[in-house]
Amino acid sequence: MIKCLHCGKESWLIAESLGICGDCIRKDFEEVLPYIKKAHYGSRDEFGLPREPPQDPTGIACRRCVNDCVIPLGKRGYCGLRQNQEGKLLGGSKNEGNLDWYYDNLPTNCVADWVCPAGTETGYPTYSYSKGPEYGYKNLAVFYHGCSFNCLFCQNWHWRDGLNRKKHVTALQLAQAVDSRTACICYFGGDPTPQLPHALEASRLALEKNKDRILRVCWETNGAMSFSYLEKMAKVSLISGGCIKLDLKAWHDELNIALCGVSNKRTLENFAQLSSWVEKRPDPPFLIASTLLIPGYVDEEEVSAIAHFISSLNPNIPYSLLAFYPQFYMHNLPTTSRSHAERCKISAEKEGLKRVRIGNLNLLSNAY
Repeated sequence: MIKCLHCGKESWLIAESLGICGDCIRKDFEEVLPYIKKAHYGSRDEFGLPREPPQDPTGIACRRCVNDCVIPLGKRGYCGLRQNQEGKLLGGSKNEGNLDWYYDNLPTNCVADWVCPAGTETGYPTYSYSKGPEYGYKNLAVFYHGCSFNCLFCQNWHWRDGLNRKKHVTALQLAQAVDSRTACICYFGGDPTPQLPHALEASRLALEKNKDRILRVCWETNGAMSFSYLEKMAKVSLISGGCIKLDLKAWHDELNIALCGVSNKRTLENFAQLSSWVEKRPDPPFLIASTLLIPGYVDEEEVSAIAHFISSLNPNIPYSLLAFYPQFYMHNLPTTSRSHAERCKISAEKEGLKRVRIGNLNLLSNAY
């Protein structure tokens, strides 16, 4: 049991790193903000990352994401990847990808596998090789190091260990990894945002080389990139039959800051913008939303508000509710319970969403 440092409530559903319950974050944000900052500062100090997005008036501006870092000489941006070296902004160019890649046999455990061409009959024959799951084909999974958020619950927090690697993968080298059995490319991480020029160039080269066959380009992201990059990503996915899987981590901005260190305003703005593209290609789905159900923090209240937002834009947008597994700085929390997930699904459907799914069923516990 952890006691909330603000209201004194004791619960198993309070992250030890924060020491603050979800209700206090939403209701008394300014009062509990020092605790939130302490947790995030500690998680970033451990890896030598800047505590806040730098805003040095003598630095170089990076306009790639919501953080709008102005990076001082010899220092890194908030993502940990972009660096000001000798007055030049390095990291994340189209020819220096800091990443790992591998093949994933289709159908795979993807946020969108229940609505995408790799796992269903949707998109066939224009965007899919099979009238059903694409057995025998594979996905090129591209894991980018670096992230514009600082999620205390990060399921892939090990990207921080890859930031200082000297070996890089060029866009051409990555594009050449696409072989005759590769049906799709998925960029994730970390987050692809800090390295979008690299991903976009690799996509261009791969699509050009494979212009006479199906090759979908997909993204899994927090959605906090600048609009100019968002538009380029959308165009690539739209024409290739791919999708954008956008993670809506919380509805209340205060909770997003507490959990992820960064505001969700840009994410929500970008999601709304992407929703206007949905009808340009209804099949297969162009935009998919997901939310990680973090016990004690992302509850029915959050999910209901997120679902209302999505439904107001387009009730046909698929929404995936993902089970949480304790990781990183929220390691003391339990996994998502089945009842928690089911209540959230009901809440989302009550808001008018027509396609809601609980993912990662194997992680659900039977606790209340």
